[in-house]
Amino acid sequence: MSENRAEILAGAAVLAAAIGFLIYATGGGQMSATAGSYPLKASFRSVDGITPGSDVRLAGVKVGSITSLTLNPETFFADATIAIDSKIQLPTDSAILISSEGLLGGNFVELMPGGALDVLAPGDEIEDTQGSVSLISLLMKFVSSGGSSSDTPADPAATTPDPANP
Repeated sequence: MSENRAEILAGAAVLAAAIGFLIYATGGGQMSATAGSYPLKASFRSVDGITPGSDVRLAGVKVGSITSLTLNPETFFADATIAIDSKIQLPTDSAILISSEGLLGGNFVELMPGGALDVLAPGDEIEDTQGSVSLISLLMKFVSSGGSSSDTPADPAATTPDPANP
């Protein structure tokens, strides 16, 4: 009888842990990310690799998260709403861009503060944006160009100094 009781308790603990992970995965863990924060908006050409809940970082430190992503049918850009920690006051000329954690890592949103004296108010839009860069498209451009650099001049004589004109 004691073996059955131990099995029932172990099964209940596993079931409780699974339910906890399920609640966290479906968004229950995001509630604390928006507490004590204010919303900002940004419009991106491409948001590949970013989803609601993705990190927003400033100097590598998480200071917020993406709360929503919608397609603007007039501009065909992705409109993002982000929640920033209320302790962070960003200048009005700040930039926001989508960065990659590495070749195999995921993407995150990076804030780059500007130097203006005025700060963004809740609900303001960050105008200076840069969407995600596709690694595949960069590799395809490199392969299709034959791997040559566009910095080398076409005429080698153009780089040779003329001894008559020092």
